[in-house]
Amino acid sequence: MSGRVEDMAAQVANKDGFIAALDQSGGSTPKALKLYGVSEDAWSNEDEMFDLIHAMRARIITSPAFTGDKVMGAILFEQTMDRSVEGVPTAQYLWEKRGVVPFLKVDQGLADAADGVKLMKPIAGLDDLLERAVAKGVFGTKMRSVVDAANATGIKAIVDQQFEVGKQILSHGLVPILEPEVTISISDKAEAEEMLLAEIKKHLDEVPAGKKIMLKLSLPTKPNLYKPLIDDPRVMRVVALSGGYMRDEANAKLAQNAGMIASFSRALTEGLSANQSDAEFNATLAATIDSIFQASRADKAAA
Repeated sequence: MSGRVEDMAAQVANKDGFIAALDQSGGSTPKALKLYGVSEDAWSNEDEMFDLIHAMRARIITSPAFTGDKVMGAILFEQTMDRSVEGVPTAQYLWEKRGVVPFLKVDQGLADAADGVKLMKPIAGLDDLLERAVAKGVFGTKMRSVVDAANATGIKAIVDQQFEVGKQILSHGLVPILEPEVTISISDKAEAEEMLLAEIKKHLDEVPAGKKIMLKLSLPTKPNLYKPLIDDPRVMRVVALSGGYMRDEANAKLAQNAGMIASFSRALTEGLSANQSDAEFNATLAATIDSIFQASRADKAAA
């Protein structure tokens, strides 16, 4: 392990802070831009749309408050990894200029629902993508699938798939963030989370010796449900997705879970607008970053 990777691993494992999810892909980009105050008539093709979302991400990344002091890591979309910020490749810029550890979203969307879950579609060209990520200085990856019901067959299938692909990612020297998201609006969310926890615990024995994984999970109905995973030596970090909760509610729920930190997407960009002056934008983002940081602090729910 190179010194650079060791430094990143130490930050990810131990540092107070949270992971910014800047990984909206093709399907979710129009919604993200609309929330940012950029309507669909602002672009005429996909290339222009991705130019606009990259400009939004670059504005966030270069904002004075977006540093490793509070933003421990950031998850990038493949196109963002392939682009530059201020003339420097994005992943390199994040680590060298901002002290933020770069991760890469590698999934290619969800398959059709079956057994109460949506598995990931097969990830075409994954080995090539992982090799490119390593070459660009990326530390880890993230991949999302979705649990829509407390269905034991479906939840087993989702965890099987996450760990199977996770091992492929580990073989490239990258740290995978496994993300089996539980939909926050389902009536049997608490039962689904208990099933998910049991299934993940069974699979941890598959993590190769000397390697670690990360987990990105919905904020649990029962506070501290995932503490056994947080405490497991094979798990580098457990992070929470906001899952559709507004930021204040997401922060409040996160603060009830000792050792869990945020990896928020929409909750991070809430309140930001393309029409804001730089001063307004930077002040809004700084306040947001501070609120998510405080909810992610290691000492928050120690009692």
